Amino acid sequence: MSQSPTPPSPELVPAIKDQVGRDFEAFTEAEAAVQRIVELYQESVALLRHAFLSRSAAIDASGAVYPYLAIEVDGAALLTDDRFPYGVLLEPGFYGTTLTRPSLFANYLREQIGLLLQHYDRPVLVGRSLRRIPLPYVIEDSVTDITEDDLRRLGKRFALPDLSSTDDVIANCQFQPNPGLPRPLSLFTAERVDYALARLHHYTGTLPAHFQRFVLLTNYQRYVDEFRDYGRAQVQEGGEYEAFVEPGDIVHRKDQPGSEPIAGLPQMPAYHLIRPDGDGITLINIGVGPSNAKTITDHVAVLRPHCWLMVGHCAGLRRTQRLGDYVLAHGYVRADHVLDDDLPPWVPVPPIAEVQVALQETTTRITGLSGAELKTRLRTGTVMTTDNRNWELRYNALFSQINMSRSIAVDMESATIAANGFRFRVPYGTLLCVSDKPLHGELKLRGMARSFYRERINQHLKIGIETMRSLREQGVDRLHSRKLRGFDEPPFR
Repeated sequence: MSQSPTPPSPELVPAIKDQVGRDFEAFTEAEAAVQRIVELYQESVALLRHAFLSRSAAIDASGAVYPYLAIEVDGAALLTDDRFPYGVLLEPGFYGTTLTRPSLFANYLREQIGLLLQHYDRPVLVGRSLRRIPLPYVIEDSVTDITEDDLRRLGKRFALPDLSSTDDVIANCQFQPNPGLPRPLSLFTAERVDYALARLHHYTGTLPAHFQRFVLLTNYQRYVDEFRDYGRAQVQEGGEYEAFVEPGDIVHRKDQPGSEPIAGLPQMPAYHLIRPDGDGITLINIGVGPSNAKTITDHVAVLRPHCWLMVGHCAGLRRTQRLGDYVLAHGYVRADHVLDDDLPPWVPVPPIAEVQVALQETTTRITGLSGAELKTRLRTGTVMTTDNRNWELRYNALFSQINMSRSIAVDMESATIAANGFRFRVPYGTLLCVSDKPLHGELKLRGMARSFYRERINQHLKIGIETMRSLREQGVDRLHSRKLRGFDEPPFR
């Protein structure tokens, strides 16, 4: 094993700071640091908007930059207690990251900065980075109808998105520390976050501010119909949820129903059951296929959710399974291929114990089944996720793979969602419902499907919702455990 990189010498630290930012101020309180980050970001946004709207080339927009957060520690300050899953610096050195939308991430930043200040007798540094904020991330609606010629002119005065510096190198564990460069504080740079936030709004039809930190992902519209009815009823009853938000940012509050749903849903519509603390539930209908599953989780990940669960349909592979049985995945065959470049297939995707236990206990409570009786309707095993919607037509080719892997179900999303959860350090789980058994001649015919949906959709969705409640009540710190983190990690979870 290679030795750890040599930490920067005291002479190098000023040089590192000069490479990444300026006007640094030291803070020993998280709230004050976050407030300064908000001020710097708002100043940059105001400058960018003014320069764009004035149309005057005399106004210099080069000062519209992302805020920068940093901390520097020596070897003597490192913790010897390795029980903390996050909020710790693993090597001495200078750590930093660009930040965006600090008002949206204020609670998250307070928590992460607070942990650094709690663990180390060092202030955090807040300043202006050298990374300019791309114009479309600030005034996206104002640049939707510009021409190609307009874009060229804007590119001479304003920063535009630069995908050559927007990647997942840190999250993919491919970042190589260099003594002359800062170590990352976060999995994502500001540009990567802004890119994801813009895509989230586009794909889901709702603003990122509405997203909650417990996320359900489904592959069938009927789950959405049930969740919409449930969400509206919960808000009308009053209690822990203050609003229900639908695509088009239609907000329903107690005694204040929102407008009619928008015509023409976005590609992956999202619905949000909102708690004041942000720990409510978001449901996203990702449709069918691993590409959608990867796309949406690539972007939801920047919001740092506490957990995401797949609740959808699958094909049962065992003769003993019946339509309507549940499948609790404890392993995955990743035949989807969409993540092969980011998380190679040889990387195992383990089950998350806290999620597995919560799903099984909630299923027991909701169904009223237990012991041997529960095992007749809930089976734990391996789920194969394929990128071929008509995989049944390749039965002869897949026979050995299915049999050797001991797979008990096939779907097109679950392994992708779990793998991206592992990749982005987001706790994950899968509870599927058997809707057909094509290898055994039990196809989902229309009449049979209607009966199946009436009996199972409501119960299945309720299990997902109550599992999220259970995980929240147990404490989210138990979810963000060390099992999702490597030996060389940014301190922010």
